[in-house]
Amino acid sequence: MMIEPGPLLAAIASPDDLKKLAPEQLVQVSAELREFIIDTVSIYGGHFGASLGVVELTVALHYVFNTPYDQLVWDVGHQAYGHKILTGRRDRFPTNRRYGGMSGFPKRSESEYDAFGVGHSSTSIGAALGMSVASDYKKEFDRQHIAVIGDGSMTAGMSFEALNQAGALNNNMIVVLNDNCMSIDPNVGALKEYLTDITTSRTYNKVRDELWNVLGKLSKFGPNPQQIARKVEAAMKATLLKQSNLFEALNFRYFGPVDGHDVQHLVAVFNDLKAIPGPKLLHCVTVKGKGYALAEKDQTLWHAPGLFDKITGEIFTKIPDKPQPPKYQDVFGHTLLELAQANDKIMGVTPAMPSGSSLNIMMAAMPDRAFDVGIAEQHAVTFSAGMATQGLVPFCNIYSSFMQRGYDQVVHDVALQNLHVVFCLDRAGFAGADGPTHHGCYDLAYMRCIPNIVVAAPMNEQELRNLMYTAQLPENAGPFSIRYPRGEGVMPEWRTPLQRIAIGTGRVVREGEAGGVAILSIGHIGNYAVQATAALAAEGLDVGHYDMRFCKPLDEEMLLAIARSYRAIVTVEDGCLQGGFGSAVLEFLADQGQHLAVRRLGIPDRVVEHGTQDQLYKECGFDASGIANAVRELSNKIATAVRKTVVS
Repeated sequence: MMIEPGPLLAAIASPDDLKKLAPEQLVQVSAELREFIIDTVSIYGGHFGASLGVVELTVALHYVFNTPYDQLVWDVGHQAYGHKILTGRRDRFPTNRRYGGMSGFPKRSESEYDAFGVGHSSTSIGAALGMSVASDYKKEFDRQHIAVIGDGSMTAGMSFEALNQAGALNNNMIVVLNDNCMSIDPNVGALKEYLTDITTSRTYNKVRDELWNVLGKLSKFGPNPQQIARKVEAAMKATLLKQSNLFEALNFRYFGPVDGHDVQHLVAVFNDLKAIPGPKLLHCVTVKGKGYALAEKDQTLWHAPGLFDKITGEIFTKIPDKPQPPKYQDVFGHTLLELAQANDKIMGVTPAMPSGSSLNIMMAAMPDRAFDVGIAEQHAVTFSAGMATQGLVPFCNIYSSFMQRGYDQVVHDVALQNLHVVFCLDRAGFAGADGPTHHGCYDLAYMRCIPNIVVAAPMNEQELRNLMYTAQLPENAGPFSIRYPRGEGVMPEWRTPLQRIAIGTGRVVREGEAGGVAILSIGHIGNYAVQATAALAAEGLDVGHYDMRFCKPLDEEMLLAIARSYRAIVTVEDGCLQGGFGSAVLEFLADQGQHLAVRRLGIPDRVVEHGTQDQLYKECGFDASGIANAVRELSNKIATAVRKTVVS
């Protein structure tokens, strides 16, 4: 179904077309762009509120700046739908986040207008600064570099590191701070309070406006009066806000706050900023979900609501005819609260994802024992380590792909000190439509090489509960990693009694015929192996299946028994093949002098794009059909080898 754009938007195939419009037409363009996003996302899905909040900002940026020569970097990128539509991708926009379609985030290989590939937060300032240094080196002094970053992304250390260097280098760049008090959940921390103080100080805003009126008059008399006025402005900020301006202290010229939904004023401001050298920060106040009342009212729900009726606001959900299994994240959230009620040492930690991880369940019941630390994965890990030194047991819940950002802290602050921190890695494996920036491909590999740590993955909800229970026991007082995927499990009746699991032990799912093939799986993907063994049994192939549960330590006793009983093994994991679970099995068998055929199934050594999880499992050959095919191939090789032996 094609969505018809408004008359002005329909004529825009690139920012050059946008620039042909008169400034007063930009209000209508913004309205048409917002309506086009609402129409398309309501039918095809995707992120929603973030892009609505920056419509006017997007129009103003492409109207004023000479993109793509001027380099525009979006932080995170889920707010870049308007940017994509204005830069030649309007007709492809319905394919957004669909298998084989357009990426949901800016991506350099997709368009020259996507100056930097993004998906994780807080990278924009550093990337834009690097671009500005390169431009200076190439003597492209007319080139502008603009980083658009939300107030939530500003909480990460990377943002401050980049601001610190940018202020020292004094390069020509603009940071646009999109301040809406939201990331996915409401923002937290001192920076949020600081920005609120700036935006709500009536005295400061009134005096600032008067000062800039004077500044405009003084500018006619040369640079010296401007220099004096800048000092007056800085003093005014410090006095009226009762604190020095954070950004000015980092040698950024601070402008704002301004209304991020006044497109004509934004155009005027950006035209002024282009002429001012050095690093500058424009503080824009916006509303996430602007222009769609329900999204403005409940910004967390409407961050990515799925398909909905744009008139009534009804979010379409399937009504099952029988009880459905819960999401793994909800099993985590409810189980953590259950454990915390029984163990007063347990604490919860998440970096800005309380609803995404379901830590909000514990936060509501025990607000003094569950912490949202903002978009700061490194800090989340070290904060957890600090609590662990005092005898507490923090459960640090971080998405697998975001855990990569706190890897040094896992090694240095947790593992080397052998501290009792439980890492619960949500969205492990393929993340679906979010694509390669969010796939949790690498945690099995990057965790298992660290000393002291236990690395585990549950095949179902019961196993997740039992692993969480096991991880908090005093006898397991060391680093413990539990990974689980995005989406639903397999057990509608999931509230099972909590049981201890012996560390490094697997379980037999199905005994197979001796001399045949055994499937060794880890994690939720083992449920696809169950489907494969059922299909193979119908063909007369009696295949073994073992849920190994632990990637480190491996169940060595079980592995040796399997190696002695079967002639071939298929390992299955929803993780990278390089260094992952299958590699661990191969290493162990080689060390033990066991020589049998091993076929590893998992995520190959390439970037896998976006799509549903089932589509990506199939593409990479480890859905139920792919697992069955691998077993058939090995079974045929075994049968051929046996025939040759008999003949000889």
